[in-house]
Amino acid sequence: MFAGSQLNAQLEGWLSQAQSTIRPARAIIAPHAGYTYCGACAAHAYKQVDPSITRRVFILGPSHHVPLSRCALSPADIYRTPLYDLRIDQKVYADLWKTGLFERISMQIDEDEHSIEMHLPYTAKAMESHKDEFSIVPVLVGALSESKEQEYGKLLSKYLADPTNLFIISSDFCHWGQRFRYTYYDESQGEIYRSIENLDKMGMSIIEQLDPMSFTNYLKKYRNTICGRHPIGVLLNAVAELRKAGLEMNFSFLNYAQSSQCRNWQDSSVSYAAGALIVH
Repeated sequence: MFAGSQLNAQLEGWLSQAQSTIRPARAIIAPHAGYTYCGACAAHAYKQVDPSITRRVFILGPSHHVPLSRCALSPADIYRTPLYDLRIDQKVYADLWKTGLFERISMQIDEDEHSIEMHLPYTAKAMESHKDEFSIVPVLVGALSESKEQEYGKLLSKYLADPTNLFIISSDFCHWGQRFRYTYYDESQGEIYRSIENLDKMGMSIIEQLDPMSFTNYLKKYRNTICGRHPIGVLLNAVAELRKAGLEMNFSFLNYAQSSQCRNWQDSSVSYAAGALIVH
């Protein structure tokens, strides 16, 4: 278990550097890159999780390897992590399956996909004081149309309304550079990395407004390569549904980072942001 103790120490280190400013989070947005790049950033989101009230953790991650137009469920019963095993909530899975809106992915596709996997050790760490008292609900989110984002948002809103549930939304932010075929640059911002930061922060402040339409319009206008845009869209639509019902919610980003600072056209970088949603 050397890898487990090493990972545990790393996660503990990052979490100890973060402040718990807006607990208890009902949902968080956090990145899914290698921990050396984004572990410190993700800690700012996970620090807002309250394990004493959380009994179920929904993890919504984008599909990187397989073209999906809907959402999909895992064929597994248990996800293993170097810290401890996480149990998939088969009761919730059965309820979701009954809606007819979900497909099943193969074990191979599940194992290949990292967008949910990268959140498992952090989930285990954040929840370790209550490790036998919670289950997880992994949902792989396809390239959804706006109306599908709305449909899944509506469906999941009843789960988001429950204070014993936590939603983890898996997303990196801008993937910039020729290898990502995305080189948007606003010269008025100065260096390329500043232009990227400005573009990301524009999107982040729109997410903080909790308006799904504005976020969709922002993506259409700038085509920012936010890989978890569909999971974020589903969350925003779930929130919109609950706000209609009179629930007051707030989203705040707490940290922003870039894998490197781009200064010329040969460079590339990926951005990361961590934030949390609270219900008043």
